[in-house]
Amino acid sequence: MRIEEEVKLAFKDVLIRPKRSTLRSRSQVSLEREYKFRYAKQCWQGIPIIAANMDHTGTFAMAKVLSELNVMTALSKFIEPQEWHDFVKTTPNGKSLTFVSAGLNEKDIPRLQQIQKMADFDLICLDVANGYSQHFVDFVKMTRDTFPDKIIMAGNVVTGEMTEELILSGADIVKVGIGPGSVCTTRKQTGVGYPQLSAVIECADAAHGLKGLVCSDGGCTVPGDVAKAFAGGADFVMLGGMLSGHDECSGEIFEKNNKKFKRFYGMSSREAMEKYHGQVADYRSSEGKSVDVPYRGTVSNTMKDILGGVRSTCTYVGAESLKELSKRTTFIRVTMQINDIFTQYNID
Repeated sequence: MRIEEEVKLAFKDVLIRPKRSTLRSRSQVSLEREYKFRYAKQCWQGIPIIAANMDHTGTFAMAKVLSELNVMTALSKFIEPQEWHDFVKTTPNGKSLTFVSAGLNEKDIPRLQQIQKMADFDLICLDVANGYSQHFVDFVKMTRDTFPDKIIMAGNVVTGEMTEELILSGADIVKVGIGPGSVCTTRKQTGVGYPQLSAVIECADAAHGLKGLVCSDGGCTVPGDVAKAFAGGADFVMLGGMLSGHDECSGEIFEKNNKKFKRFYGMSSREAMEKYHGQVADYRSSEGKSVDVPYRGTVSNTMKDILGGVRSTCTYVGAESLKELSKRTTFIRVTMQINDIFTQYNID
């Protein structure tokens, strides 16, 4: 047993220090990035925000709306292969802005091959709660051997050495985050985790040295957190809770106490495991929770608000593009970042 004494930081622990800027308007800021990858023989260009591959947010309806904003979606791994052909056919940007998700099931590689025949996708998301197992490393290698030209994102991990391991095993992008999600209870159930900002900073440093990229997954609750993730070195940011409760999310709208809601749950929750596997296996426990989130209409408005916030961040530090944000960022540690005196009144 050992103890690391160095303080690790979450998004709530810091603010971004403003700097002199020559920008006159948020409209001058470009949020588009263009990436080349260590393995995939293609370039990608767009706004590097990704709707999470949870069954609530990783839907075709979400992908169709976000693709119009040049924003990405990681589709749920529970979507049937035959649904892909119609989606790609009717969504011009669907192929280049949508991840096909898979886990570690022995049927996942054949499923990916089946989808490839129906819709020649570009992006693969290999998603497991614990990216530290040798089995997962081997699966990443096998996926790279099977799909040598595809962009592969794999995770989740939170440390530099495992980020390097996944990149050397075939991942172009490493997904970073253990326990920070809004409906994740991993830290409560296991005591395992890592404050998200520090995880992003350390993993990005490791990845970039190998010409790899990282995606910050979890922990964002407001647009300012998205900006902090990019400022900390994240190349992509994945959002789940911030995009929940919209028309494009799965689930029916229902009323409770004269207010409208949608159901949202973690993919390791009891509700998810009973839905997709019939039960919670005897050897494990639930590591997610279920919540009723307020219904919020179309996701387009929420995403525009998020993008507007990140653009505003860039103007505060004088970054003309998202690419410049991390280079112009100085984080300052704080004990309080938001004045929440009127929270009790539920004022937007």
